[in-house]
Amino acid sequence: MHTPAGAPPSRRRFLALAAGGAASGAAALSGCALQVSSGVSGPGETVTLMVKPEDISPEQIKQAQKDIGVKIVTVKHDITKLIAMLTSGNPPDLVRGVGAVDAPFFAARDVAEELDPYFAKSSVLKVDDLDPVNDLWRYDGRTQGKGPRYGMAKDFSQDSMYWYNTTHFDEAGIDYPPETEPVTYEQWLESAKRLTQRKNGQTIVFGGSYNGLYEVTNLSGLTAAAGGTLFNDDFTRVDFTAPEARKALGWYIEYGRTRVGPSIIQPDPNTWDGPTYQAGRIAMSNSGYWLGGLINADEKLAKVSRLAPAPMFEGGRRVSSCQGGTGMWMPRKARNKDAAWRVFEWFFGEAPAKERAGGGWGIPSLKSLRPLMPAEKDYQRQVLKVQEAELEHFSVISFSPYITGDGFKALFNQVAPAAMKGEISVDTLARRLNSIINEQLARGKEQVG
Repeated sequence: MHTPAGAPPSRRRFLALAAGGAASGAAALSGCALQVSSGVSGPGETVTLMVKPEDISPEQIKQAQKDIGVKIVTVKHDITKLIAMLTSGNPPDLVRGVGAVDAPFFAARDVAEELDPYFAKSSVLKVDDLDPVNDLWRYDGRTQGKGPRYGMAKDFSQDSMYWYNTTHFDEAGIDYPPETEPVTYEQWLESAKRLTQRKNGQTIVFGGSYNGLYEVTNLSGLTAAAGGTLFNDDFTRVDFTAPEARKALGWYIEYGRTRVGPSIIQPDPNTWDGPTYQAGRIAMSNSGYWLGGLINADEKLAKVSRLAPAPMFEGGRRVSSCQGGTGMWMPRKARNKDAAWRVFEWFFGEAPAKERAGGGWGIPSLKSLRPLMPAEKDYQRQVLKVQEAELEHFSVISFSPYITGDGFKALFNQVAPAAMKGEISVDTLARRLNSIINEQLARGKEQVG
């Protein structure tokens, strides 16, 4: 059911938006009550984007004015501020979002504009040119991946694929993983143990990093690879005691327990894999194709780096999903939709999209831009060969609209460390996760109505 014209969405719908276990309902409510200067103009060629600084550069903002005659104003992405702007009926024109976890959340709360009519008329963004990853931005009221489009990914990776440094494999006497056939998760963890280097109780080289972008998308992908689904059919419950989810959870807890890579109990001081991999201190990193943008900046590192297919479980199935799909969506109450759509077309299909494609920082989300992916050097062609073969195994793993990625993370991080430290069993952890996550899902379902 759509919100009546002119009425802002009910604040009740957003009680758990910033919450999901990460913040209390009261904190989210107080966010709704904030008086916020929106920076949104009236009708005219000014479009307000709520984004992170790395999403669009000052140079690109100037370029937009020149290319399409639209002035872009940016508001720093902040979930509390977004809630306030949405509930006051004065939202930005376009908002940054992570398709894998945000699309069903905002679509279910009826604050996102359906973009199919815009795509239908566009000569820049044609539906038959959209990579299947853009299905992460679809939601039919029940399942992510089907129904109307609410946004688009700027680029993407299959985030269970991993990079590896051949130097570490050579030193440990381990064969390189095959280019197009996956190793098993069991083999991956065994190799990670052999590749880990420690000195005086400190980890000098992580054998393998396997955190994924979000705990929930990582565990959903692992469960799918084991042959199951993390959520039930209507996405109102998880069951970590089901055999496939239990297998996925057990593997991930073993990964943490053995301390072969960064985890909640052994955090990477750099907070992400990029700088640590650059420094030669990670042998394998499940960061997907996009990390190539960083790797390519150092030719010496690029020459010893390889990309490998997403692993699979023994007896499981081959799955290679995207845990991100970062892009933008348009609020239903945006005031300048036509100009916002022109910015959307330009950002996702014109100069900025071509620039991103050429940098190797992700697979273009338009199939027609794939020829721009870096392929000048031998090592780039090798990466491309592996990536192109992997695209066949892409699928959307649907996420629940009743919890946020950050909310799931907060709950998971409350109880998982005890299992990684061997203080509780995986079965005990599975039951505890079911209890606290299902309680939050029930709360989220109540708010959506």
